[in-house]
Amino acid sequence: MYRNSVLLVLASLGIGNAQLNPNQGAAMMRFACSQLVVERLDPLVSPGVIGSPHVHQIVGGNSFNASMAPVAYDPPSRSTCTSCTFSEDFSNYWTAALYYKARNGTFKRVGQFENGGLVQNGGITVYYIPPYDGVSNVTAFRPGFRMLAGNPTLRSTAGESRGICHRCFEGDNFTPFGGAPCTGNDTSALPDHFCAGGIRTTVTFPTCWDGVNLDSPDHQSHVAYSTIPFEPYYEPLATRPYTAAQERGKCPEGFPVKLPQLMYEIMWETRPFNKKELWNEDGSQPFVYAMGDATGHGQHGDYIFGWKDDSLQRAINARCRNDKCKELKSQSNEAAMSCTVPQTMKEDVEGNEWLEELPGGVMVN
Repeated sequence: MYRNSVLLVLASLGIGNAQLNPNQGAAMMRFACSQLVVERLDPLVSPGVIGSPHVHQIVGGNSFNASMAPVAYDPPSRSTCTSCTFSEDFSNYWTAALYYKARNGTFKRVGQFENGGLVQNGGITVYYIPPYDGVSNVTAFRPGFRMLAGNPTLRSTAGESRGICHRCFEGDNFTPFGGAPCTGNDTSALPDHFCAGGIRTTVTFPTCWDGVNLDSPDHQSHVAYSTIPFEPYYEPLATRPYTAAQERGKCPEGFPVKLPQLMYEIMWETRPFNKKELWNEDGSQPFVYAMGDATGHGQHGDYIFGWKDDSLQRAINARCRNDKCKELKSQSNEAAMSCTVPQTMKEDVEGNEWLEELPGGVMVN
């Protein structure tokens, strides 16, 4: 079942399906990053703070800490291991944790399940996707590069962030997988009904860069989404002839440098809570993100680049596929899963004995 789901999603993104574009050579890197640590740290938004406002699940290089000074802090030289498949990737990737809120007001962190044949312990599935035309090169992220996708304060569709979506898997074992992210029945809000196969969150980052700034005060202004926010974008050839410019989308003025599409997938194990008596008395969904967001609109993702030397650029240029790449060094699943760090902000974030409140005293809103 997992294998079939992988083939479905690859086809939905234009990989391994020649009917989408017989001339394309598109490929994408898709690999597992297991859980490094779950805690209240955020060196991007709350640098130097031990006990940032809400809980994140963090993956990647083990040099992650509260104080990672821009540019001066070099993850590849400071990390001794990574929780990701490719052992040259010491980047850090993180998203907000998801909690189940019981009717009595207590909380338990929602677990995760493996994603489409990848072996990982919680964490995130990471994608790097080059241009769909199979020819054009892009500029890999530079040392010191950072960015944030989404808005943790968002609680409605007004001003909705692009690229943040939830997919409700209506069948067991998350079938059918469906099409590209943020298509079909995907919503920026958390699903409002039982999801027999669990819930997937996708966080998709901008692909246009100003070419100058490695970061910006809001961690977003130095990058922008293209006119077509997802890479690759596709339509059946019967409805529109393929052209590279249309497929890739156009970057807005002031953002001339094309970046690879970075995307996260998080597979939430919500199936144990698919019982009427475990949902709210009014029938509304019971899941809450760590920042107190019961809507789902505020989900977000953070990124600190940390690939060693020019390894990412070489892999992108070589059009590496999935989690196998002759341009990169890989490590075993066991080695990746064994790369963990202890909490800096030591507190119960799991709710094994149930939490009376969200970590940090965050109120649900």
